[in-house]
This record gives sequence, C-alpha cells and structure tokens, in this order.
Amino acid sequence: MIQARDMTPAELAALLHFHADAGVEWLLEDDPIDRIAAFAAEKSARQVNRAPAVTGGPSPASAQAPSRAAIAGQAERNLSQPDRQPARAQPAQGSTLPAIPDENAVAEARFAAESARSLAELKTAIESFASCNLKTSARSTITVAGGGQSGIMIIGSMPSADDDREGAAFSGRAGLLLDRMLLAIGQTRDNVHITTVIPWRPPGDRMPSQPEVAICRPFIERQIALCEPKQILVLGNFAARYFFGETGTIHALRGKWREIGAGGHVAPAIATLHPQELLNAPSSKALAWMDISAFSRRLLGETA
Repeated sequence: MIQARDMTPAELAALLHFHADAGVEWLLEDDPIDRIAAFAAEKSARQVNRAPAVTGGPSPASAQAPSRAAIAGQAERNLSQPDRQPARAQPAQGSTLPAIPDENAVAEARFAAESARSLAELKTAIESFASCNLKTSARSTITVAGGGQSGIMIIGSMPSADDDREGAAFSGRAGLLLDRMLLAIGQTRDNVHITTVIPWRPPGDRMPSQPEVAICRPFIERQIALCEPKQILVLGNFAARYFFGETGTIHALRGKWREIGAGGHVAPAIATLHPQELLNAPSSKALAWMDISAFSRRLLGETA
C-alpha cells in the first residue's frame, strides 16, 4: 500500500480532491475505536430501555434474558478496554457537533436573512450561519455574484464539485458553457446576478433533504428580494421544481413563463436545462437555445 509520505504534494492534492468529490466527510480517527464493542453496548442498552416493566413473575422471554446489572457490567467492560472509545467521537475543544436543520434552525435562518439590508450583509450572514449540516462538509459558501446591470438573475440548483473548489457558482466546464450561452444573447457574467438555490454543496452531490431545503429557503428568497431582477432564468431540474412547485422533469417544466415572488418582489421566470445536463446530453442544446432566445426576446421587449 502506498503511504502518504511516499506521495508528492501534487499526488496528495489530487487524492484529496478525489475523496471530496466522492463525498468522503471523515478521515481516520487519531486513536483506534472498537466499534463492534461499542455497538454491542449500545444494542444492550436499547434492549434494556425497551424491556417492559415486570408486574408479576418473570415471563418466559425475560427469564432467560440477561439481568440489567449484567448488561450494564458488560457494557462497562467493553468500553473500558484500552484504546477503546464510544462510537461517537468527542469533538475537539472549542468545536461543536454538526447541526441538523430543525424548526429553530429555520427560524434562525429566516431572522439572519431578513436582517440583511444588502447583498454584502447577506453574504456575511450566510457565511457565518452555522445551523445547517450541509455547511460542515462544504468548502465554500455560494452566494450571489455579478453586477446585475442587465436585470437578469440566473439561479442554479446547488453547487457542484467545481463550484465548491472555486468558490463560485457555475465553475468548470459547465460554467464555460454558461458563459457561451450568455454571450449568445449579448450578456456576460459581469452584468448578471448568478447564484444557486442551495448555498452549500451536499456531500457526494446528493439531493438535499426537505429539512435542508427548508433552512436554505430564506437565504435564496432574500437574495431575489435584494437583487430585484427583471427576469429570472432557472437552470436545472431541482431548481425548476423548487420554484414552480411541480414534480415534472426539466423537459416538462422548461420553456414556460411563470412568476417567482420573494419579499414583495415578483419577476417573470423561465426554466431551461442546466449546462451540466447539456454536457451530458448535447442533443438537448437545441431546446436550451429555444428557451434562451425566448428569454432574451422578452428582456429586450421590456427594456426597449
């Protein structure tokens, strides 16, 4: 087996990138953990907690079951062996365990978003927000970028691995394709607002859970309210379902004008395929071009 000390810095960096892209969140612990013994202890404790109260003589099942004292003693012996720790490692001093979204976290996100009076304040609020578990595995926090002079806002689904590494939405090959799409209608990144529904990349590029979506909702809605776009271009299946409240695929949701409202601001919006989807299925580029052209014609009609 190749040891880390035998690898060059470039090889180590490539290996770390591979693990991050694969969704690896935790490395080996500093000390060995006997997880088999810890699991046995936890299983015994759960059996004790589930055991019914004894009102009379022992039942046939309980007569042969180990006593509470025996279970507790075995659990203590399992966990007291040298170099053995409970299954859940204790956080380092000054750190906290990852927070899981709940109703309090959603309320905290809503307060943080509504308290921001500018995009800069909102960016600081999202970057300092610590009550969403997605942030613990992400490298970067993705928020609105671009000048927005054109009145266009582009919203993707969630950060990709490239976005997470670069710290900007629509990086890598998908970003280059988006740049060409914008140039085709006379726009650039510098004069449009670009962001994602979810500010943190989910580990392994999995779909965010409903609690995670709920906690991120105040942030994307506040971004829309502060940007006040004239038109919104929604990219990708997840983003289209999120905004339009439908369960169809992007092929069913694309090309139709709808409205997106946030914080009292309402803007017309149209969805099309995400650039990454176009890279995977180049034959769909004709559909995306139809949507982009319709988006551009409406914008010119409103600003003429």
